[in-house]
Amino acid sequence: MSTEVQKPNELMLSRKFLIFGVMAFGQFMALLDIQIVAASLNEVQAGLSAGPDEISWVQTAYLMAELVMIPFSAFLGQALSTRWLFSLSAALFTLSSVLCGFAWSIESMTTFRVLQGFTGGAMVPTVFVVGMTLFSGKQRALIPAILGVVSVLAPTLGPTVGGLITESIDWRWIFFINVLPGVAVTALAVWLIRVDRPDLTMFRRIDWVHLAAMAIALAGLEYVLEEGPKQDWLDDPGIACVAWVSFVAFALFLERSFFSRSPIVRLSPFRMPTFVFACIFNLVIGFGLYAAIYLTPVYLGRVRGYSSLQIGETVFVVGLAQLASTIVAARLSESVDRRLVITAGLSLFAASLWLGSHMNAHWGFGELLLPQLVRGFAIMLCIVPSVGMALGNFQGPELRSASGLFNLMRNLGGAVGIAVVNTWLADYARTQALRFGEALGQASSGASGALQQLAERAAAMTPDPAHALLVAQGYVARLVAQESLTVAFNDTFRLMCWMFIAALVMVPFCKSSGSQAPANVEAH
Repeated sequence: MSTEVQKPNELMLSRKFLIFGVMAFGQFMALLDIQIVAASLNEVQAGLSAGPDEISWVQTAYLMAELVMIPFSAFLGQALSTRWLFSLSAALFTLSSVLCGFAWSIESMTTFRVLQGFTGGAMVPTVFVVGMTLFSGKQRALIPAILGVVSVLAPTLGPTVGGLITESIDWRWIFFINVLPGVAVTALAVWLIRVDRPDLTMFRRIDWVHLAAMAIALAGLEYVLEEGPKQDWLDDPGIACVAWVSFVAFALFLERSFFSRSPIVRLSPFRMPTFVFACIFNLVIGFGLYAAIYLTPVYLGRVRGYSSLQIGETVFVVGLAQLASTIVAARLSESVDRRLVITAGLSLFAASLWLGSHMNAHWGFGELLLPQLVRGFAIMLCIVPSVGMALGNFQGPELRSASGLFNLMRNLGGAVGIAVVNTWLADYARTQALRFGEALGQASSGASGALQQLAERAAAMTPDPAHALLVAQGYVARLVAQESLTVAFNDTFRLMCWMFIAALVMVPFCKSSGSQAPANVEAH
């Protein structure tokens, strides 16, 4: 096979789709592993003898490293070429998956998850660049739709896949499962991808200060967002210190972005107002997408007591709705003003959140079906036009930078979203529990009578009256906690709904832009 660069117009359509398919599958693997451990954390914790405060780092470490790599991948893509960046990323992701499977302690697992997230993160924006380069016209309009499905479906399926593997085999196989497909993706990437040439001289003029500032800023932000809800945010000295260091590093990152001779991340795409608005939309979309993916399983687990398999069977309909809306979103984005499509998407997503804000403690698959179907259909109407708005007018190195920044916005939105909704849930649940306590206190005679009846029923199971009273009080406390948490979920979904409605204000300010002919990934 020749090592010469092949221009998009010289490639057969079947080969284009083969290249794109291999890279999209690699992206799917990287995104799946963000959430694949979510349903298996208890088993991982037991297997590694980790504490409850330590086990969350199995996910946090991956996200921190991925956030750093996504914008850095634009620089690496030019220096190494798309072929070798993607191949090395897939190979090292596979190797780190094996190491995660053999982890012997929480410290080793955290280290290997950092490596896994860092190497896997390069695959995410690189696929967008190649997809927008290889295709044109109606075929190009399908690229945001296909990658949108991958971006949304992978984290949605993650907990279900992880739970099934853990229940049927062992938790270590949620990492070993990556080996065969990882080897296949690596080999095919080396064989197929010939879209640009490397420029190894870029490594000699790399701005290490810029890279370090970006890594510290993003990793520090992720740490604050992960640990903040648990430690009362900036009231904790450790969180406040990390937040300050992250802020200073971000200021240094901006300084080097503007004045460095060879910046790691170029911010020039932000000169285009449409790209700015698309990034803001992606931030909001990431917030709603990841927060909704997080909230529904938490409700089903903590309020309904569902197993990981039952949760997976309930939330799977979101993925089906996403698949059904892919072609619709692609065709509309190509034939209709993208601002109208994203308006419909944001409105429907807000409607789905509003429908989900009327839950009670007995909602299950049937009650959640309509909100989830609407949400799954709406998210593609948000993602597809926003990708076109963000990347449709860039070429060459700027396309790489735009793709990295755009994908970073979605992941940042997701990190912020999960942290914020955790805080909202805790605050709303605590407030509602106090209200229930006040209501029970005001109706003391009725509450006392009901408690006495429960104690009498419990007395049939235990001869000790004091123990029977404790059983009754425990039942009432669990009931209050369950109802308080349910109301908190409703308040959280309602607040997210208003956030999506507020995002509609920005739509009229976006300029509509048509599709653009592809350009070679290599710099012109």
